[in-house]
Amino acid sequence: MSAVAARAAAFARPRTESFAPAGPVPERSAGHPLSLGPDARARLGGAVRMLLDTAGLAGASDAVRLAVLVLASRTPWETGVVEIRTSELGRWIGMSASYTASEVVPALKQSGVVSVVATEGEFRENTGLECKVLPLWAAQDVVGHPLSLAKKEYATLQRLLEAVMAPGWKHRDGRVTPAGLIGTRTGRAAATDRLALLLLVLEARETGRVRQCGGTVDTKRGRAAATVARMLGCTASAGERVLERLEDRELVLRVRLKTGSGLANRSRLMVPAVAAAHGRTVGDDVQEDRAEDLEPEFSDPDIAAGPSETPGPAMEPQVSGVPVTDEADVAEPDVAAALHTDHPHLVTPVVPPQLSGGFSGEGRGGEGRRPGRACVREDQDVDGETGAAGVRNTTAEVSPLRGEKPIKSPIDEQEQAGGVTAGAGVRLTVVGGRKTQQQGRSELPGDLDLRVALAPVSWLWTKLNRWQQDNVAKAAKAELAQLRQVLEWAGQAPSVLASRLTSRLEETGGEALIARPYGWITHRGLVRRPSCSDVRCDDGARIDTGAVCDNCANVVHSRRAWRVRIAAQVDQELPGLETDARYREIEARMRRHAEAEAADFVSRQAEAQERAERRAAARAEAEAQALVERERAAAEAAARQAVACEDCGRARSAGLCEACDHRRQTEALIGEAGLLAATWSADPSDQVAVAAVAAEVRTAIEDAIAASWAQFQQITDPAALAAAGSGAVEDAVTHNAMLTAESAAAEYRHEALVMLGRSEEAQAEARKAYATELSKPWFRAVPDSDDAQRAATEAAATAQTRTAEHLLAVRLEQLHTLARPEPVRSAPWSRRLPELAARPLDGEALEVIA
Repeated sequence: MSAVAARAAAFARPRTESFAPAGPVPERSAGHPLSLGPDARARLGGAVRMLLDTAGLAGASDAVRLAVLVLASRTPWETGVVEIRTSELGRWIGMSASYTASEVVPALKQSGVVSVVATEGEFRENTGLECKVLPLWAAQDVVGHPLSLAKKEYATLQRLLEAVMAPGWKHRDGRVTPAGLIGTRTGRAAATDRLALLLLVLEARETGRVRQCGGTVDTKRGRAAATVARMLGCTASAGERVLERLEDRELVLRVRLKTGSGLANRSRLMVPAVAAAHGRTVGDDVQEDRAEDLEPEFSDPDIAAGPSETPGPAMEPQVSGVPVTDEADVAEPDVAAALHTDHPHLVTPVVPPQLSGGFSGEGRGGEGRRPGRACVREDQDVDGETGAAGVRNTTAEVSPLRGEKPIKSPIDEQEQAGGVTAGAGVRLTVVGGRKTQQQGRSELPGDLDLRVALAPVSWLWTKLNRWQQDNVAKAAKAELAQLRQVLEWAGQAPSVLASRLTSRLEETGGEALIARPYGWITHRGLVRRPSCSDVRCDDGARIDTGAVCDNCANVVHSRRAWRVRIAAQVDQELPGLETDARYREIEARMRRHAEAEAADFVSRQAEAQERAERRAAARAEAEAQALVERERAAAEAAARQAVACEDCGRARSAGLCEACDHRRQTEALIGEAGLLAATWSADPSDQVAVAAVAAEVRTAIEDAIAASWAQFQQITDPAALAAAGSGAVEDAVTHNAMLTAESAAAEYRHEALVMLGRSEEAQAEARKAYATELSKPWFRAVPDSDDAQRAATEAAATAQTRTAEHLLAVRLEQLHTLARPEPVRSAPWSRRLPELAARPLDGEALEVIA
């Protein structure tokens, strides 16, 4: 026996075959953590495998998977929240604190299997972790769920992990808790070895033997290595390396049995510590296996089994209590064995008892009476108070006796008499013999969004009637509308709602456990359950991203901070309190604080409502004022439209008719064109020369206007103009004159720029710009290149145009100043006073008149 097996055997409880005497049952002490019974082993093994098979752990490292199991074993049954330090979690999985903080904890957060809240110290360092294994929390109170563990099962799982991989502790009083079987294994691949040993312990029987996988395996690696590889989900070579490391520590043994001829036959994978915990040794199991090899029930490979000797697959009770076939215990491929089935203990059948298939007396209840003659109870009165008349077919009154053939079907007669036929999609079900209930549609709504959103509850949909289905569809549409307002991509709303329904079903335990489908869908499945005030929060997760809600984390952090602050106040104000009294005082103050927060929240809600009402009132007042302003502006526009033209007196012209407006614009354009021509062809200081140029320009433009009007008359029907009225002709004339003047003014402006660009000032600016561009560093070495000449030419043209525009603006301003009339200055008072003194006063003038 190895040292590890001896250490496990030291703690093993001795087996006794004596019966306890009558009387009070004595208190039983807890057995060895590794001595699990078949039920406990199946229960804990199923829970561990379900946790490892969670979708969030797909592709995760063995350290992360083992960390989930460690947190699950340390989960308090009451709260479900594990408080642990990062370094302590690293000791449990055999990794350093830095690796755990940088690799394991972020992977746990990203997996979605564990919610992790890191508490920070005074210097913002992570002082601890508060973790919750979400599958365990979701499976609580779900009947039959593998992860719905009882309090004693949590304790058993924790003791099992402590016995396997506890890191060991040294207490303050000097006591030392030794490490587990593999607790001293740290460093590279330590988490993999620990996880492998835990799975092997859960698969090991009382003899320490581990059931190996079946099928064809790599003969170079062996069936034991393939078994470990399938447990860990890795390759056979990696499983062999793990098995070798465990063998080096004498935690696992591979035993090769021999036949009567001395040749190696089958291999056995043993965990000595489990056998020692049950009070057995590895040698006992080897002797049993050798005895089994000599028994005749193991047939020779060359001899085929007869019809009655067909080997059956081994069966063991699983987590749910239902026998499940498992072929993992098959021996080597060349050895066939007719193993006897292990009968499960206290298995509850999940299949209802079925009929035997056509035997006489079947389906008559528990009395087992034989039926009477063929016409029994057929001659009883329908209204009689007999049991047979209590429930009768609706066609009993018109159905013929046996052997008679009716001329017409009684069902057809009833349909013709009633005149009501059921539609193809409607079923009428008799309820209590009196009322008919209309069944709902069997298919989901035709709307694609509703079909996607309600797909998880399609089975519950068939259990609803028409009215309930319509209301469910309305509620789903309303929830989809709210989701479209929250999500960045509105098309994602149906899939998000479907995910919500799926998670709600997982919480409930499946559609079969829902007794009232309509109430469950409308009040639990479709509704959003926010954990905070954020509209994107649903059960503590963000709807748009699926990540953990930060606002919820802030709320939890704030509440924890308040509790720490209140606890510090209690310790400062009331030192020396007992634990219970201190707890009650803290809870009382927390309740008062919560009540104050609730009152403050109510007051803030009232203030917000009041502000909203004030904003609504101000908005209504502003809208009313805007309406008054619009009405006033409309009235002023109507009054202004009624004013006659100032020039021609045309009625309802808003002060100036269109024809007069065109005349004014034409006159202004002719004057501007004259000044543009004078900027380069006359001296701006010589008013006579400027006037002469302006007169020539006016004559030219008026001639152009007359020619344009003549051309317009040639291409226009005179009768149409005459039919439109005299006003239309006048408007056409003035509009044509304005367009001609605009075109002429533009031509004169272009001519002025061209002529001013040829001036000495513009030419000088062009030469300077040309030289400046060639003197730049990138052109200085190659001034004659095409790029340099092109850039210098463009710079010179730009400078010339800019100078011409400047000269035109300066000269136009000078001409406008000369053309502007001088303001009339009032005479000084020294000249005005003598004139005023010579005038007679009003009184003197009256006296002269009198």
